[in-house]
Amino acid sequence: MATDSHPRPSFSPYLKWGIGLHVVLLSLLVFSVVVMVNYLSRDYYLRFQLSIRTRIELFPRTVSLLRSLTNHVKVTLYYDTSDELYQTVAGLLGEYRRVNPRITITTSDYVRDLGASQKVKANYKLFGPADKDLVIFDCDEKVKIVSGQALAQYVLERVPNEKEREFRRKPIAFMGETAFTMALLDVTSPPLKAYFLQGHGEHRIDSGQELDGYLKFAAALRQNHIEIEPLSLLGTNTVPLDCNLLVIAGPRETISVPELNKIDLYLNQGGRLLALFNCYPIFPPAHMDTGLEGVLAKWGVDVGHNVIKDPGNTSSGQDVVIGIFGKHPLVNSLLGSGLDLMLPRSVGQLKVRSQAADAPHVDELAFTGLNATADGDLVHKPPFPLMVAVEKGAIKDVITERGSTRIVVVGDSIFLANHYIDALANRDFAGNAVNWLLERTQLLEGLGARPIEEHRIVMTKAQLHQAQWVLLAGLPGSVLVLGGLVWLRRRK
Repeated sequence: MATDSHPRPSFSPYLKWGIGLHVVLLSLLVFSVVVMVNYLSRDYYLRFQLSIRTRIELFPRTVSLLRSLTNHVKVTLYYDTSDELYQTVAGLLGEYRRVNPRITITTSDYVRDLGASQKVKANYKLFGPADKDLVIFDCDEKVKIVSGQALAQYVLERVPNEKEREFRRKPIAFMGETAFTMALLDVTSPPLKAYFLQGHGEHRIDSGQELDGYLKFAAALRQNHIEIEPLSLLGTNTVPLDCNLLVIAGPRETISVPELNKIDLYLNQGGRLLALFNCYPIFPPAHMDTGLEGVLAKWGVDVGHNVIKDPGNTSSGQDVVIGIFGKHPLVNSLLGSGLDLMLPRSVGQLKVRSQAADAPHVDELAFTGLNATADGDLVHKPPFPLMVAVEKGAIKDVITERGSTRIVVVGDSIFLANHYIDALANRDFAGNAVNWLLERTQLLEGLGARPIEEHRIVMTKAQLHQAQWVLLAGLPGSVLVLGGLVWLRRRK
């Protein structure tokens, strides 16, 4: 049988070009899909952590603040990168930048990069021996420096040592997010000022007494970037023009009519008021007014002449534990938590037959249980409201730069005193009330410290040597033996 000396090619030139073009088109299609997926993933993505230990999830309050920022903020880590907290700090700030790319982060290692660290020291005047391990926030030349020493809480832990007693500082809580969020607020927001009315037995902002002092509350306001000052309205004094918030905390004596008129004028001009009552003015003598009750009645607030007790919701018989809240931005983040008030008065919406169209809007925020009682009061019925929020738009024909009037009234003032402010969610309520009054809605969420989990392996010297042999010799040796067996098997 004759064979063909010129066999026909398996592929014709046309078919070869077709296959080549097909491969090129498929490659372009795959490349286009990859590019489109990467482009879309920039804005539409799902992030998750494979490791629980490395998970960093920002608090809603931080996320809200970051999304509201329009300023460019430069953050400089003037840090020893071998420090045990450095990676945690850098990782947290990386999450800040992910939410808002206007935040830029640079690291200057003062131990290993002397040239860059010298520039940072000169720019921010860091010449003291304690000026190290710092997080520097800079926005339009407004600078806030956070010390790394204040970012964690420590306890002393004994180190196992047979020869002598030895202790080390063990970190138990990381407070970096609280510090960094407040630093951002500091450098990106204008300063605000709160005035505390004095002269009628109110709580003192400079006192450390447990039930009468407001030192911790004052510190919480400063942490929220609010300056505080005492205020007297006697004589010719009026509410200052730079007053962003007026606080009247538990007056025990009657406020004079001229002072009440000045407070009323301030509210009519779009003022912001946090009014806190307590039971002392009404027993004894019974039914004594501070005078502030009448001013608040004009704004639709009914402050009861009573003392509320709730046997079903108390821990000491004198306090009222609140777990029932209304729907309002001020208390939404407190749902599932509670407040601890001491012998409060009822504070609710004033009941009127008809209401004008431009009347203030009053929301009742928190309530007692159904079995609560009101000593000295036969008018109000349970459940009793214990706090309200009032809002009214700018007053017509009044020239003011304050905006809308906002008022928060609570039937107790002791719950924010030094001894009780850290009970349940009392401190969170204080922050929410102040931020709602100042219209800083991005801060109406919780923010706190994160626990630091530490995993340690305790081994004797003999166990440590065994582990070293297993890691350095056992594992590589087993791979070599397995490879040799495979080689011998294939030779056969």
